[in-house]
Amino acid sequence: MTSEKQIVIIRIRGETGIEGSVVDTLKMLKLERKNACVIIKATAPNLGMINKVRHQATWGEIDSETLELLKKDGEKKVYNLHPPRKGYGRKGVKVPFSLGGALGDRGDKINDLIRRMQA
Repeated sequence: MTSEKQIVIIRIRGETGIEGSVVDTLKMLKLERKNACVIIKATAPNLGMINKVRHQATWGEIDSETLELLKKDGEKKVYNLHPPRKGYGRKGVKVPFSLGGALGDRGDKINDLIRRMQA
């Protein structure tokens, strides 16, 4: 049995001014607040939901060390994090990560962001 990748998603932006179907998708992912974080498996339906909320969240593949750090707070489904120390990026929360902002796929750099968001 092959183990699927685990993806961590962090909601970065609020819901003011976004489409209702995107709000519904965020609720299905249990990302109802800013700086909320969930861990999901990388299946096709989940990747489709991630694609739908790509302008509201950032995501990447979580490593085992960071996973243990999150689970130390308790075995919750949703992890509420603090805003990151030193901010999200030099261009803010409206620009993709590939262009120096905060949104979209971070790959393994999501682990650094989670460590900066811990209390």
